[in-house]
Amino acid sequence: MVMYVITVHMGEQLRIGRVLPVVVIEDARHADALGTSLVKGGLAVAEVTLRTDAGLDAIRSLAVRDDLVVGAGTVLTAAQADAAIAAGARFVVTPGFAPAVVRACQDAGVPVFPGVATATEIQMAVDAGLGIVKFFPAQQLGGAKTIKALSGPYRDVRFIPTGGVTTAVMPEYLALPAVLAVGATAIAPADLIAAERWDEITTRAAEALAVAGGAA
Repeated sequence: MVMYVITVHMGEQLRIGRVLPVVVIEDARHADALGTSLVKGGLAVAEVTLRTDAGLDAIRSLAVRDDLVVGAGTVLTAAQADAAIAAGARFVVTPGFAPAVVRACQDAGVPVFPGVATATEIQMAVDAGLGIVKFFPAQQLGGAKTIKALSGPYRDVRFIPTGGVTTAVMPEYLALPAVLAVGATAIAPADLIAAERWDEITTRAAEALAVAGGAA
């Protein structure tokens, strides 16, 4: 499995694999079992979204693990970014480019991957000194072909496509040098978490990892 190392403040290094599970969790009590199922499947990173009231508590639960790097997703405001970082999030992901969130994360020395959908938003990220962006919603925006086109003028930017990314289309994205990783909700969807189907999540994680390894 290819791992990318991102150096953050004070020389700390953040390791990101080529598959980033994007998690919507309704009950924080499921967080630790979820983390275990992902790790058993070979994944060592997860993005827990703040789409539910359980998000921050789930991040707190996962942040104490030494076998999993947890970040916060769907961060819309600077206050949410501060709360997520205080809860132990090692990185922050936004659905769109949010200058206040970017500044809050940079002030805290925490990597932020802002969502972009256009060249204008990518330019805003570059102007803010960022080199990694989330391309969202990837499939709806034209998928790998669009990223390939955008990576021409922005050759130093790396993309994390998210939104409709299944194991079937992962190879198309991961074959592009501009793609750092893929974000996937299908690995640990909310219904499987709620039903405590941990073995199935482990299987999905392993399958995604195998696809990513083959495309690396």
